[in-house]
Amino acid sequence: MAERPPARATVLVVACALLRPDGRVLIARRPEGKSLAGLWEFPGGKIEKAEQPEAALIRELHEELGIDVEVRHLEPFSFASHAYETFHLLMPLYICRTWQGEPSGRDGQELAWVSPRHMADYAMPPADEPLRKALQDHL
Repeated sequence: MAERPPARATVLVVACALLRPDGRVLIARRPEGKSLAGLWEFPGGKIEKAEQPEAALIRELHEELGIDVEVRHLEPFSFASHAYETFHLLMPLYICRTWQGEPSGRDGQELAWVSPRHMADYAMPPADEPLRKALQDHL
């Protein structure tokens, strides 16, 4: 019988690859004081109880970046399933090409617009790595 992974709480988060017309992708650097500080990630956050993933993403993008996104502009792309030491992360990634406003780091996070071929130059959390690779292959 195959060995089962240890039981961990599953944390459901949602993330977005905002794409500019020139093909660059927005990534955000996790600020000091947060877990995985200094690493780059796709913007997003935790899904609250009884919240739909798209609603959570729209809320998080507004809170973190000050932009407004409509659900019709969110394209489901891929997901990550990653076992961290104390929890298991499940993270759907959406692509968004249309939003209102100019993204800015409202939580003190640094932002970077990066071409897909240079995304590997930015260290990302383990859960984001397969999404980065899938996005590079897609674009």
